Amino acid sequence: MAKRVKIEPIARQTEIETNGALLSGLMGDELNILKECGGRGMCATCHVYIQEGMSSLSPMARREKRTLEVITTCKPNSRLACQARVIGEGIVVELPAGTYVQSIQDVEALIGRRCEKPLLSPITGQTLVEVGQLITRSVVRQLENTNFRVNEQWANTKGADE
Repeated sequence: MAKRVKIEPIARQTEIETNGALLSGLMGDELNILKECGGRGMCATCHVYIQEGMSSLSPMARREKRTLEVITTCKPNSRLACQARVIGEGIVVELPAGTYVQSIQDVEALIGRRCEKPLLSPITGQTLVEVGQLITRSVVRQLENTNFRVNEQWANTKGADE
């Protein structure tokens, strides 16, 4: 039986099958939810905050805890939507503010504009460019050493995860 989940700050509801991953209900086009690791709990791109109903989600496994430890925006109510399974009612999910950067080209396309939402690292959730900051070529140069290739990052840390 499907459970209703409320999504904030967009005041939307979705239904997710019992024991289904929270991510399945958050995959709408207008939402900034990614699954760079394919739902394995190894990246930060499906990080959300649970405003209500933490007990209506499956317990947190070791891998999810380790991944959340590296997310700079992590709070006690943080979960990875790919790992949190819906087992009850009353869940209210808050999406983190910001847009995940998938490549340096994403930032280059914004040169000359002021950042409207924080630009976030897909690996750590760290804010790469703050709201209101003018995106210039010097900002892009500062980000050039940032590795946006998530799969390469996992390959380099795979031994540590097993």
